[in-house]
Amino acid sequence: MMDRETLGQRIRALRIRQGVSQAQLAFPELSDSYISLIESDKRVPAPSVIELLAQKLSCSATYLVSGVSEDVVDELRVTLDYAEIALRNGAAEEARARFAEVLANPDAVALPSMLHQARWGHALALEAAGELQEAIAGLRALTAEASAEADLDHWAKVHVALSRCLRERGDISAGVEVAEEALRHLIATGADSTDAAVHLGAALLAAFIERGDLVRARQLASQLVERAERIGSARARMAAYWEAAYVAEIRGEYEDGVALAERALLLADDGAALADGGLNQDPRNLARLRIVYAGLLLRARPADAGRARDLLTRVRGEINASSAGEIDVAWCLTELARAETALGRPAEALALAEQALDLLGDEPRRTTAWALTVLGEACVRLGHRDRAIEVLTRAATHLEDMESCREAAQAWFDLAELLAETGAPERPKLDAYRRALTCAGV
Repeated sequence: MMDRETLGQRIRALRIRQGVSQAQLAFPELSDSYISLIESDKRVPAPSVIELLAQKLSCSATYLVSGVSEDVVDELRVTLDYAEIALRNGAAEEARARFAEVLANPDAVALPSMLHQARWGHALALEAAGELQEAIAGLRALTAEASAEADLDHWAKVHVALSRCLRERGDISAGVEVAEEALRHLIATGADSTDAAVHLGAALLAAFIERGDLVRARQLASQLVERAERIGSARARMAAYWEAAYVAEIRGEYEDGVALAERALLLADDGAALADGGLNQDPRNLARLRIVYAGLLLRARPADAGRARDLLTRVRGEINASSAGEIDVAWCLTELARAETALGRPAEALALAEQALDLLGDEPRRTTAWALTVLGEACVRLGHRDRAIEVLTRAATHLEDMESCREAAQAWFDLAELLAETGAPERPKLDAYRRALTCAGV
């Protein structure tokens, strides 16, 4: 690309083209010497001065600053708006293509705000499409450039998204490190009593749980709820209740988890969290929260399995009209399969779990391991023992490879129990028990 004109050069070219002297352009608000300094790039005018000069030169302030015509700016803005709509509507591939179109436009380089919007949207579209490696690369670049001092909420959102993608890919330690370091920075700068700190804490809490660090998870969950209730923000409280419900679920405190999830849903359903920017920051969050709640119902109140199935069926319809990507859809299908198993319909559960796995493909993911676990249970119920052993072995191996120690230990234990029930040889059964104990840290 050729070097672009400077702001001063553009002002001078427009002035000469219109036959206006420096004194005439300056009068009456400015001096002709100040115009001379601007045109020679020895002074950078304030935004208000740029607006004034744009009016006098019959052009836009955007053109003076960037050198990009209003027609091109409008075209790029329309493309960005279309990409955002596609992302919200669940058309991840279309969104990715439109964001990429903006990124490929050479004029976007001169429009830093639009360029950043396109890069952020592109990373989220990649995540929604399941392209985690590319999403992580984009998010790492954005975190390196983001400034907590300039825009605290966006800085936190970028770090939360990076931690989430790392965890979903199975790199839980890296996910912990990203969230922990970001939260440490906020505490050091005195910004720990903010919504941003609560959302980063929630991301760190999720990472602790997935790594099996339940002691730190429980401590952090209590701190998060206390901090969120002190801050008073609806979206902060919703995030804290949501993650605390997850901790309660992992600890087997299912009724407590249901109560916390219901508090989070109450905030969402009465519009408070939406009104202060909670759910519209990521429209997938309400669907995710309902999936969490349905999962807790299945564990806490098996008699309510029908209610959980109805809720998940509703969510399944909603996420087809949202920015939900393949991972969220597969998670919903997996929990729906779990509900069908609880209702004594293992054939339906098997079909749903297989749909989830078809969506997820071959890339190792935590969601894949969950779907395999549910599929294995359905196979057991249907009497397909050999397939159940093969599927549960894959699930346990997935979880162990992804550092999900607690879940891996449970998966290996379930496999060992199944092998014992089927009268399998001692060696594979003992190996499964041994790996369960190793994952549990025994």
